[in-house]
Amino acid sequence: MRTLIENLNFAFTVDKNDTVLRNASMVVENDRIADIGTASEVAARHNGKSFDRVIDGTMLGICPGFVDSHVHLSETLSRAVFPDNLNTRAWVFHWAKPFYAHITEEDEYWGALLGITEMLRCGTTCFLDMGSQYDPGIVIRAMDKTGIRGITGRHAADNRPAELPRGWTEEMADHHFFPDAQSALKVLEENVLRYNNTLDGRARCWVNIEGKEPCSLELHVGAVKLAEKLGVGTTYHLATSIEEAKVCESKYGCWPITRIDRAGGIGKNLVIAHGAAVSDEEVKLLAERGASVAFCPCSSFKLGKGATAIGKYPEMVKAGVKVGLGTDGVSAAGNMNLMRQMLVVAGMFKDARMQPDIFTARQALRAATIEGARALMWDDEIGSLEIGKKADFILFDLDHVEWTPFYDPLQALVFSASTASITQTWVDGKVLYADGKVQGVDEPGIRRKARELAAAAVVRAGLHEHGVETTTTLYDEGN
Repeated sequence: MRTLIENLNFAFTVDKNDTVLRNASMVVENDRIADIGTASEVAARHNGKSFDRVIDGTMLGICPGFVDSHVHLSETLSRAVFPDNLNTRAWVFHWAKPFYAHITEEDEYWGALLGITEMLRCGTTCFLDMGSQYDPGIVIRAMDKTGIRGITGRHAADNRPAELPRGWTEEMADHHFFPDAQSALKVLEENVLRYNNTLDGRARCWVNIEGKEPCSLELHVGAVKLAEKLGVGTTYHLATSIEEAKVCESKYGCWPITRIDRAGGIGKNLVIAHGAAVSDEEVKLLAERGASVAFCPCSSFKLGKGATAIGKYPEMVKAGVKVGLGTDGVSAAGNMNLMRQMLVVAGMFKDARMQPDIFTARQALRAATIEGARALMWDDEIGSLEIGKKADFILFDLDHVEWTPFYDPLQALVFSASTASITQTWVDGKVLYADGKVQGVDEPGIRRKARELAAAAVVRAGLHEHGVETTTTLYDEGN
């Protein structure tokens, strides 16, 4: 199948020079970009050649598909359930854990389907999911149904609390917490061997663990080493808040990234989720180790992680750390919209530091595309519009009030546009979102099922009741 998209108003290539083409054309051959350039250059190179499909791009703009560097698909049914007056640790231990304790494999499947439809509507073409509470195959079935690209895994931890807090269940503790690091790593390896590079290479499986207090030092280090052996990546939560950093310092005399690094657990195949509490020395350390960070701006805003007060994200980018953007889960951030993350990250540090050039629209777009792809170790195939790469991209309708009028398309994309002007989302050379709907799935049916399952899960977890704790001391003492 050969497709010509001709006379595009603009094309963000996000190549090494961040080239923006005006009056551009692109040729898609099967699942790859066969050519891209100015309309006249592409026309000359393909003079006399036939195409199966020709799309008039006169009132369209094109951008690489967005890459979500940190998302929890198994959290999708908890939208707008948890209050917004919680810090990260209380949020996790007294709200998220009870929710996870009461969702089923069926809940996870429909939640993943729902989350993927939201991502495709928002221009996200690839994601890094923290993983299933049960089996990575649940997410991969949803990926198969929708055609999206992504990475998932099996959520794992091994440091179970001696006494389970309110809302946790023995069943959840049994499938979530492994007896020890070696048991967890054995299952994680089996999952990678079974699910990695499935769906014709669109689905990858990593050695993912929860990270932080629920995981032993041995599991943090073991996940990185196992991933290296298997030739894949790993991701875990670390340095997510100042509270976590202070607990770590009181126990071990240092902040989380330093502690894990001293044991050999920070590597180039690691994506650190959040990384809010990071010192200047740790910024250098991350750059030296080649590790990546998935920054989730809306999650930081809602949970008060301190990105504007203590966050070192501009410094990380300047030091050469790969910083991608993530949406986190819908309860933590409220949405799976990377365009919203781009807007926030392009403005928050300017305002906090009163320095308008500290983090620009160009850097925001890179974080949502090629830097995310680099973090996911997939930048050889996705993240930019270049010949030979996968045809994963977004088309914007420029005959939309958000784009009327505009001069600089980059400023318009980051500060003016929203997902309302996305007209098509392509993955692997296929149109997955067009005409206002995700192709090949019953979206109203998915939403109806999700509402039904979510309501039941919230009641089972007791999160509809008064008296759910909003502070925590769990893991403050001990190992």
